[in-house]
Amino acid sequence: MAEVSIVGPGEGELIANGPSQIRILEDGSNTDHRLGIGEVVIPPHTPGPPQHRHAQHDEGFYVLSGNVRFTIGTDNHDVGPGTWVTVPPGAPHTFANMGDDPAVMLTTFTPDLYVQYFRDLKAMVESGQPMSRETMAPIWKNYATEPSTEFAR
Repeated sequence: MAEVSIVGPGEGELIANGPSQIRILEDGSNTDHRLGIGEVVIPPHTPGPPQHRHAQHDEGFYVLSGNVRFTIGTDNHDVGPGTWVTVPPGAPHTFANMGDDPAVMLTTFTPDLYVQYFRDLKAMVESGQPMSRETMAPIWKNYATEPSTEFAR
């Protein structure tokens, strides 16, 4: 019989990257690495990552609470709870919490390879390196991600 994974409230791997945090609910080890899932909490008035593209995975975002601004290229989309956003490979995107309340999203990665990105980013921050385009570039490269230089935020 296949083993079922159950992650309860407060369980899962917690990774804090700057002001935001992600709780890994599925790291791919239970899905033969087809799917990774995380719960992302973004504090009020917090910018997201630089606009970027992924070459090897789809990303999905389901807003559970709060409001999130997704920037896709030059277009801003302010969305609230119950909104699903699918970002296919190659699409430039970023997100931010412009509001006064925390925002919480369920995030999917298919395949799961981007879960390890968050672990690597955490290790970089814990080593004392600042989060900047220069320090993050090698990590982005490892996960087929690149900043979208043609779209300034």
